Amino acid sequence: MEAMRDLLRGTLAESLRGIGEEDRLAAAWTVACGCAMADHGRVVSYDAGVVRIEVADAVWLRQMISLGSVLKRELARIAGLPVKGIEFELEKKLNTDLHRGHRLKNRKRI
Repeated sequence: MEAMRDLLRGTLAESLRGIGEEDRLAAAWTVACGCAMADHGRVVSYDAGVVRIEVADAVWLRQMISLGSVLKRELARIAGLPVKGIEFELEKKLNTDLHRGHRLKNRKRI
């Protein structure tokens, strides 16, 4: 199974050579971290070798941070780009009640 995964990663790396850097990283993201984790984070930018990942919640943020060095290595290898670092940040979610102008009582800021 591991040999098949390595083969797919190598094949994907070759296929991605013709698209833009950010798109290459976005495509490599699912392969680098697996479907379960990829569903909870997304590549939002790439600048000067740093990939920025927006993460759905704090639980997945901790998980991704703990695997940061592996994800950095795999993204670089699969996308064929230099990855000097990864910055993880929590997704900014719009609170619809606040957006509509309503005040929520007993709300805590994080």
